[in-house]
Amino acid sequence: MHVSDTADPFGTAALRDGLVAAWRSSPTRLREDVATEADLVRTGYRDRVLTELAQNAADAASRAGIPGTLRVWRVGTCLHIANTGAPLDETGVQALTALRASSKTGGVGRFGVGFTAVLAISDEVEVRSRTGSIRFSAAQTRNVLDEHGLAVPDGSVPTLRLAWPSTTPPSVGNDTEVVLDVRFGIDAETLLDDFRREAIDLLLELPALQTIVIDEDEFVRAERVLESGLRELRIGDHCWWEHRGPSARWLVPVLGGVVRPVGDDVLRAPTRSDEELSLPVLVVADVPMQPDRRRMLPGAPVEHLVQGYADFVAALPSDQRLALVPTPGFARSEVDGRIREALFEELRRNRWLPAADGGDDLAPDRAAALTGLDDALAEALDEVVPGLISPTLCSPRHAATLASVDVHRIGLARVADLLAGHSREPAWWHRLYEALTPLVVDAVTAEELAALPVPLSDGRTVTGPRTTVLHDLGSVALPWVRLVHPDAAHPLLTRLGAGSVTAEDLLGDPALAAAIDDVHHDPDDQAAEDLAAVVLTLVAKVPAAAVPRELGMLLLPDTGGELVPADELLLPGAPLAEVLVEDSPFGTVDTDLVEKYGADALRAIGVGWGFTVLRAELPTGPDHDLPDEDTWWQTVGTDPETLVAVRDLDLVDETRWDRALALLAVEPDTAATLTDRDGYTAWWLRNYAVLGDQPLGHLRYVDDVAFEGLLDPCTHPDAGAFRTCLAGTGIDDAHLAEILLDRLADPGRRPDPAAVVAAHTALARSYAAGTVDLDSVILPAGVRSLAGAVVDATDALVPDLPWFASVIPADRLVVVDHAAAAALAELLDIAAASAVIAGEPTGPGRATTWRREPDAVLASVTSGLPLPGQPLVVHEQLTVRCTGAITGDREVPWWIDASGTVHSTRLGLLDALAGLSRNS
Repeated sequence: MHVSDTADPFGTAALRDGLVAAWRSSPTRLREDVATEADLVRTGYRDRVLTELAQNAADAASRAGIPGTLRVWRVGTCLHIANTGAPLDETGVQALTALRASSKTGGVGRFGVGFTAVLAISDEVEVRSRTGSIRFSAAQTRNVLDEHGLAVPDGSVPTLRLAWPSTTPPSVGNDTEVVLDVRFGIDAETLLDDFRREAIDLLLELPALQTIVIDEDEFVRAERVLESGLRELRIGDHCWWEHRGPSARWLVPVLGGVVRPVGDDVLRAPTRSDEELSLPVLVVADVPMQPDRRRMLPGAPVEHLVQGYADFVAALPSDQRLALVPTPGFARSEVDGRIREALFEELRRNRWLPAADGGDDLAPDRAAALTGLDDALAEALDEVVPGLISPTLCSPRHAATLASVDVHRIGLARVADLLAGHSREPAWWHRLYEALTPLVVDAVTAEELAALPVPLSDGRTVTGPRTTVLHDLGSVALPWVRLVHPDAAHPLLTRLGAGSVTAEDLLGDPALAAAIDDVHHDPDDQAAEDLAAVVLTLVAKVPAAAVPRELGMLLLPDTGGELVPADELLLPGAPLAEVLVEDSPFGTVDTDLVEKYGADALRAIGVGWGFTVLRAELPTGPDHDLPDEDTWWQTVGTDPETLVAVRDLDLVDETRWDRALALLAVEPDTAATLTDRDGYTAWWLRNYAVLGDQPLGHLRYVDDVAFEGLLDPCTHPDAGAFRTCLAGTGIDDAHLAEILLDRLADPGRRPDPAAVVAAHTALARSYAAGTVDLDSVILPAGVRSLAGAVVDATDALVPDLPWFASVIPADRLVVVDHAAAAALAELLDIAAASAVIAGEPTGPGRATTWRREPDAVLASVTSGLPLPGQPLVVHEQLTVRCTGAITGDREVPWWIDASGTVHSTRLGLLDALAGLSRNS
């Protein structure tokens, strides 16, 4: 049945007649059409109803040159999909009824085989357009086949091959409307939900569409061009940045101004295909696709799609650019692999990496990344490390990404190498060290910086912190040590092996002593001045006791400009100068040095004010340039742990010792040396210092009465400070022994008996100890008796046994501790009593025992002495008859006869008990 052209504007009747005739002439053709339509519905265009209709809508809008709008709504069982744009035309109708061809000459979805997707949900389809409408019906097509005796074995029909005209126009405001009567069993609301989920993707994929409305939900794409040149797309709360290359559109989601890489997606050609991609962006491109638009045609080129991708990356904020570099990994498809490889190549050969210095972008093959780089370090390394990329891209998490585009990664060792030879201010190096500190996290990274340059205080820059030392001494230049410049000093250098020194360490450095020695042997005014300036600056920072004595060799100018060792100079107005001999070797230091560095610093290195004290740890012999040191050393039993001695005592004028001793007493350091009687200083002063016409060692302290009447008292007001330098209760040398012997024999002296006994005891003990020998003294003819008389030595007697003392007359008796009696007799060449006197009791007594005598027991109790076991004879009166040097009868308190028996009066028992105890 035919209708007029007005009722059938697209000539559908002729199309139906021609097709039915073809089927009748070739039943195989009918079966092919049925199979083709079924294949397209089941495979190629499954789940693509909205996509295919949206592509047609986009094509219509594009041809009309307007922003396209697509609306979808449901009325009963029917879905309505309407759009604006170019209406349906005869060519379009022909394309709709031709399963194997499309009338498309441009755009992305002009009616063609994709329309078959509607059969997935409907068997009754109507296309309404303002130029005319048509409809497709499975039921009506089956009736036509039945009329002509045509059929296929399973009863299927090619629904979209036969079209009928319709008089229903599209809804108001739309140019074309497709109405689908949804097949029973399909939930239309579920379809609408699926369409809502697809709407955003379709608006991204089809630029000709601007709005999609599904029921009451409206999706609108808004666009604006950013300053970066990228295009910002917004659909509701969703945002993308888009770059349009020569062959493709690239889009990346953005949230809060930060790109969110995609990762897993599919190629959009222009709508979603089945070609899986693993790129960080959405790719929309017009590429050769198979008829169902799910797969690319085999061998179709895709490499050209990446052209301009580097421009897209470069347009992003610098800290986000690596997000658009594909993550290293396996490709998800052959197409994905080919695009990825092309994309990596595109990135490798173009400039897009932000430079650390903010200059032009860098190509990867000219770029370098330093892990951990921050802004401070980047600024410090500017002009030192070429091609550094922005610190925002240098974190460890970006390492794999940078490697995938062949960015050269450098380490700290390379940085250290590149820094070699650069001349910078010390403060610049400090900033560099501060910036490098966060990167030095372990021993491995520290080792990488082993060759890091370090500026020194003397202006040099050396390689490697391990050869340098740090200090907090201010700006000083030390030519004998690699001292880090204070403006460059940083804790990082310590972590890298630099040592730490104090002023005390530097002053004790053997290298300083060597430097002083070099200048000393090859004097140079400027070199000496520079070295002195450094040393005196350091000396001012340490206690004087910590200054090594070797610094006394430091050359300083005297008042005449001549270079002289410091320890041969005195400060202006030094009191020491007033006590020295006229030809002493000391000069006076230049007054300018005193004004510049202060008297304390100069005194610390040996410039004199008063006497100088020498200190030496663990001395081993007389090698300290002290006068008569070797003689003193012979008096030392064991080496002292520390030698502390006053220097230059031999330079004192002997007429000025009164003032010299006062000077020694007033200075704490020198006064301390006077307290050690066995020390060098006290020894030297006892033997060589003179007050009046007597050595100090021949004078006694005024309160010391041991040798009173024999030695003169020292009347110096400071005698208490140098008491150890005076005579004591013993005899230190043969000179004192001879003095005492002479004065004991001097009738003009009036020592009391106690002083005489003390002198004789000291002489005897000194002789016994070997301090005095017979060859070292000249014995006088007379000796002093207990009675105070000077008697001829041939008449004097020494009671070597205590009981003999009571039979010797006082004017012949030379008393001494009985233990020293023999030594005294030998020294004075006088007789020992027991050798020249014999005596026996003359009268009988009462034989008894010590334990039986009350008086003996009382004597033991009161004296604390034990009772002896010797025989005891008690006499009312005891008389001894003497022969030999003493003759006649002598009344005595107690006696011991030749047999060893003790004879005693009752009153003499205590004396006997004491005498026996001393003699035991």
